[in-house]
Amino acid sequence: MQIHMIFNAHLDPIWLWPWQASLDEMLNTCRSACDRLDAHRDLIFTRGEAWIYEHIEKLDPKLFARIRKHVKNKQWEIVGGWYVQPDCNLPSGFGFEKQIELGKRYFRSRFGFFPRIGFNVDTFGHAATLPGYMRAAGQDRYVMMRPQEHEMRLPARLFRWRGYEGGPEVVTFRIARSYCTGDIQLDHVRAATRDLPEGIEHTMCFVGLGDHGGGPTERQIAWIRENQDAIPGCRMIFSSPGRFFDAVARQTAELPLVTGELQHHAIGCYTMYLPIKRDLRRAEHALRQAEAMLKAKPRVLAHPKERVEQAWKYVCLHQFHDTLGGTCIPSAYPAVHHQLGFARAVADDLVQLGLRSKMNALPDDPLQRVVVFNASDAEYEGYARFEPWMEGAPWQAHWQLLDEQDRTVPIQVLPREAVVAWPSPHLLFKLSVPAGGMRLLRVRRDGKPKPVAAGVHADAERIASAAGAACSAWRLEFAEIAFAPRLDLIEDPSDTWTHGQDRYLEGPAIGAHWNPPAVLEDGPLMASLLQTGTIGDSRLQAEWRVYAGEPFVELLLNVHWLETRRLLKLTVPFSSVRDAQKDRNAPGPEATRVDGIMGGHLERANDGKERPLRDWTRIGLGEGRALAILAPEVYALDATERRVRLTLLRGAPMAHHEPHPGIAPRMTVGDHGAHTFRFRFFCGTIDAASLDRQALELQRPLVFADLTRGMPPRA
Repeated sequence: MQIHMIFNAHLDPIWLWPWQASLDEMLNTCRSACDRLDAHRDLIFTRGEAWIYEHIEKLDPKLFARIRKHVKNKQWEIVGGWYVQPDCNLPSGFGFEKQIELGKRYFRSRFGFFPRIGFNVDTFGHAATLPGYMRAAGQDRYVMMRPQEHEMRLPARLFRWRGYEGGPEVVTFRIARSYCTGDIQLDHVRAATRDLPEGIEHTMCFVGLGDHGGGPTERQIAWIRENQDAIPGCRMIFSSPGRFFDAVARQTAELPLVTGELQHHAIGCYTMYLPIKRDLRRAEHALRQAEAMLKAKPRVLAHPKERVEQAWKYVCLHQFHDTLGGTCIPSAYPAVHHQLGFARAVADDLVQLGLRSKMNALPDDPLQRVVVFNASDAEYEGYARFEPWMEGAPWQAHWQLLDEQDRTVPIQVLPREAVVAWPSPHLLFKLSVPAGGMRLLRVRRDGKPKPVAAGVHADAERIASAAGAACSAWRLEFAEIAFAPRLDLIEDPSDTWTHGQDRYLEGPAIGAHWNPPAVLEDGPLMASLLQTGTIGDSRLQAEWRVYAGEPFVELLLNVHWLETRRLLKLTVPFSSVRDAQKDRNAPGPEATRVDGIMGGHLERANDGKERPLRDWTRIGLGEGRALAILAPEVYALDATERRVRLTLLRGAPMAHHEPHPGIAPRMTVGDHGAHTFRFRFFCGTIDAASLDRQALELQRPLVFADLTRGMPPRA
């Protein structure tokens, strides 16, 4: 057997150091690697990630030229080819495509090719959509390590992987033990020879100093030369992933097949440090809105495409698995949020200025107008809010909001956000706007009052819509079925990553204490209840809403989180399904579940294991009914056949790695502070496409502007 010894250096742009320190790390490591390659002509070094090459090119052109020479001489192999080694569960699908696109464009422009081998050796799990993204980019080989042998049983170390039945496949190798080493030990090499498919006479063993740089050392090189035949029947050779995959290429059709996602490792990273996950997702959607505006070619910013690309680079940098996973030192995150803030500011500039530029082409009109733009690649059809500037005057009963055909748009006047004496109107209305489209609404002040038919109703402790959704605070009612969601506070003694676990404790759980609800709005378009309460040491505010014509109940949950070594879950039991059964003592129907995942959705087992989540989950309850929960600020959940639990917040110490006890005088606890979550609960028939559309509407709100050009002057 040939053991392909792969010299590499794992380089984290951010982890237990800020991003600035990684600049030194990459320069020193790659300079050292070039020195080793110059001294040993049979040595090969493996390195990926466009972000690293891009910065070496800027900071040390001579070193970059040395790297290019070694690539040409086949002593330096480029793998991966993406911008960084990202988290492969939590980015959006379109953001993940941008991750690959930026790397592909860079490597093709600088080296004339894009590697066939995907390379994510430290990523904390791999979504089922990943093979599809790789094959679409021209990659059919993959190297990973996590989940490791004790976390997920696989048929072999080398296998064919596809995410879905009949889907695209990539030949995948799982690294044994570790992707880097100090002194090489024979046991480390032997581990790479185990669990190979029958008939495979090649394997890879990864060596080299890391993390925080290093690469091959003279001592490691000498050890391999001296021990190349130390394992009977095997020979160690200096090699690369490309040479390994070429060596087994004729046998790949016979490799065992694995279908589905590759999980779990470090389930705590799905939810640790919510601000990074929230800010990155908002930046992704903001840039998608900016790209929608770019299609209109507004002439308002110099070099808009270049600015958007730089913004995307910041976003893709912070898709990095440790950054997005919430495992970095707290002091590294302010710079991360600044760069994501830059991305959002670039996007907002382009959208807002671009809309005003488009408005210049509109003709004059004697009526005040509200301009509405859908900066998205999907149609918007739902409720929206806007405060038109009415010079501090309250909305009058005879005023009307008109559409382009002079039809009255039903509205509800809500209290404005500002707590001031002049009551400028805050309007709620329902609107349909095509993707990339604009609507023009007009304000008529000389009309006659036109009452809006009430589609919702509120009494002391219950709100209901004519569409069939009702809520009595923490009881949700849909036709013949009801649910009673609750908040559970659960002990969580694990470290930042939650190493060694695939689920959190079932209990005991501390419940919330709620004050009686109060009605805030009573139609005609929206009714709402407000409740305040506490859970543990944390403060809560829950606002429940129903909307005319909409089949869902909406919850806006504000949590001022002050817990340590605890986590907060929103639990929805299924036992209330029996309310719709004749025999209420019979067991509830078996629940099937489909979750939104990165760029798609996946049916999963209700096995109680913590899983990463993208935007929504749908639980089939039998007899054609399903409970769907839309939750764009939630990134993980677990479910059994009796209940689903969405993980909202964790109070784990930041950058705490076992076996350290996690006690320090200046320890920072993750997520302390104020957080807002939005939920929509559906029951009935709703498909994945509809849930995706609703999630987009929450995350890509309509863009509004006032237009008074053409109105007669004031008397």
